[in-house]
Amino acid sequence: MTLPIPPALEVIDLNITFGRGAKANHAVQRVAFRVAPGEAYGLIGESGSGKSTVLRALSGLNTEYRGAILLHGQELPAVRDKAFFRQTQMVFQDPYGSLHPRKMVNQVLLEPLVIHGLDRPQQRVDEVLRAVGLGPAFRFRYPHQLSGGQRQRVAIARCLILEPKILLLDEPTSALDVSVQAEILNLLHRLRAERGLTYVMVSHDLAVVAHLCERLAIMNGGRIVEEMTAAALRAGQATDPYSRALLAASIGYRPAAEQDTFAEA
Repeated sequence: MTLPIPPALEVIDLNITFGRGAKANHAVQRVAFRVAPGEAYGLIGESGSGKSTVLRALSGLNTEYRGAILLHGQELPAVRDKAFFRQTQMVFQDPYGSLHPRKMVNQVLLEPLVIHGLDRPQQRVDEVLRAVGLGPAFRFRYPHQLSGGQRQRVAIARCLILEPKILLLDEPTSALDVSVQAEILNLLHRLRAERGLTYVMVSHDLAVVAHLCERLAIMNGGRIVEEMTAAALRAGQATDPYSRALLAASIGYRPAAEQDTFAEA
């Protein structure tokens, strides 16, 4: 008898509250979803919907939550250990703010290797820079010497250098120009296929999530109001009134040239 494979990530009845008493803000309310190994799953919503707060709890940056977060079927403690960070890494929204401005790329990439005691440090740095479409020569540049897209590639390389199985993506393209967004999305798509990665991606942009993810959840007011496939999203098959309004607003707002960019990417 073959045992079922547990989800790579599972969130059960997640609740997060900021503040106390009359000023308490119940930012995340009874959120639950599963992400299969190798799947790309998206959380969509407007600013303040709670999507990034969920991602911070998944990453271990927010330890004040109620409910359960499971990694490969095992419940995680609120305070994570080094083994968790070997398996799960996070790509942040701002590729400049997430890199130390006074450290060369080489130092940025060597640091996690030193923390986790991995061998062949310089070889690993060269390999991961090639994997993200840069090259060993970029080891000796500072963040201010890189374009926005190059900085985000370095941020992705910093995550990949530990060979994790799960990447948490917090609006990884929103700070980039549209043409560069498509390049980074295609890079993430290729890396996932090559390395068997699992993604959880947060975005306010439906087109970005539909491009990368198979399934997604739409959040409003701290709750998941609808879960659907990317194919259903593209077909306009949302059933929740808020989801339909968000979809209509997204289609109406996105310029035709931008729609073409993602359609061709």
